[in-house]
Amino acid sequence: MSTSLHSLRRSLRSQRRQVSIFEHRQSEQRVLTHLIKMPRFQHANKIGIYLNAFGEIHTRKIIEYCFKKGKKVYLPMICNMNQKLVWVSISRDQYRNQCFAYHPLGMKEPMAGRGCNVTVLDLILMPLLACDSSGTRIGMGGGYYDRTLAQAAQYPYRLGVAHDFQFIPSRLKREKWDQPLNALVTPTKIHYF
Repeated sequence: MSTSLHSLRRSLRSQRRQVSIFEHRQSEQRVLTHLIKMPRFQHANKIGIYLNAFGEIHTRKIIEYCFKKGKKVYLPMICNMNQKLVWVSISRDQYRNQCFAYHPLGMKEPMAGRGCNVTVLDLILMPLLACDSSGTRIGMGGGYYDRTLAQAAQYPYRLGVAHDFQFIPSRLKREKWDQPLNALVTPTKIHYF
């Protein structure tokens, strides 16, 4: 990893940690408001979404909205055999009762359930550290989303979710394994690529 990418990751992680609870609540609501207006989100029935753990845009209201509208919610789970993500369908009760286990990396995952391939999803909401004006996504560095999406040519629709400061107007270096986004939603804007 280049020094500049390493510095960018460190800086953005630090900025995410400094976001206040009040700012998180505002950002989460604003992102949900944008999503509700997006035809891709409106028409999606099977939605993959993350559980926030490291200062990302919070997803509780988005998940609750999905359940309210009868959408199926899928959470990622790391498959230890191939280091890719599988997607586990959860119920509203599972979510509200917080039936999750902690992965050694620090995020919550579904406790049990058979995981599906990413291609069963209509739309995937993805966390990130940075995204540029061409849809290049920089994640936390584990490569789980990139490995998973490398085998899913154009489906599902890839939607990044981030704070405004995570959008980088200049171009980031895209490696051959990087899987670009179709769009990015921030509290103030939807960026289409």
